[in-house]
Amino acid sequence: MAIRYNHNDIYSMYFCSFTCYKWIPLFKYCNATDFIYNWFKVLKEKYKTDVVAYVIMPNHLHCILYFAETGFNLNKIISNGKRFMAYEIIKRLKEKESNDILHVLAENLTEREKKKGQLHKVFTNSFDAKPIYSDKFLQQKLDYIHHNPISGKWNLVNDFTDYEHSSASFYEIGDIKHFTPLHYKDI
Repeated sequence: MAIRYNHNDIYSMYFCSFTCYKWIPLFKYCNATDFIYNWFKVLKEKYKTDVVAYVIMPNHLHCILYFAETGFNLNKIISNGKRFMAYEIIKRLKEKESNDILHVLAENLTEREKKKGQLHKVFTNSFDAKPIYSDKFLQQKLDYIHHNPISGKWNLVNDFTDYEHSSASFYEIGDIKHFTPLHYKDI
C-alpha cells in the first residue's frame, strides 16, 4: 500500500516531479508536451500558481511551483493534473493504435484501481514534492532541473540551454521566447 503524504501550505514554493509508468517515454511518444503546457496554464488561472522553472523529459516532469496564496492542496493539484494528462495520453495512444503500450498500461492495475474504473496506469502512483526553504536549495533544484537533459543517459542536446522544453535558456541567457509557460497563446 502506498503511503500518502499531505503537503501543507507553510511553504509557498515546491520542487515537484512525477514519472510515467515504468519510465515509458509517453511524453515523447505521444508528443504530449502540449498537455503539460496546458496544465501550466490551469495552474496559473485556477490555482494562482506560477511555474518558476521546469523541464519536460521524455518520461518525467520536474518543475518548481510558487503558490501566491495559502490554502492550496498540492496532492489534489498534482493528481488532477496527472489525471487530465493521462486521459489525453491514452486518447493519443488509441489514435496511434499503440496497442502494445496500451496493454502494458492496462496489465498492472490493482483491484482497487479497477474498482474505481481505471483502465490504464499512465503515471506512477506517487509524486515527489520538496518544499523550497532556502535560496541555496532553490539554486540546487534549478541546476538539477535545467541540467537534466544532458545528465546521465539522456544527452538530449549538447548544451542544456538548447533543450526546447525547459526554462533553462530563460535563466541562463535571458531568452524569454523559450520560457514556454509564458506562451499560453501558442497552445
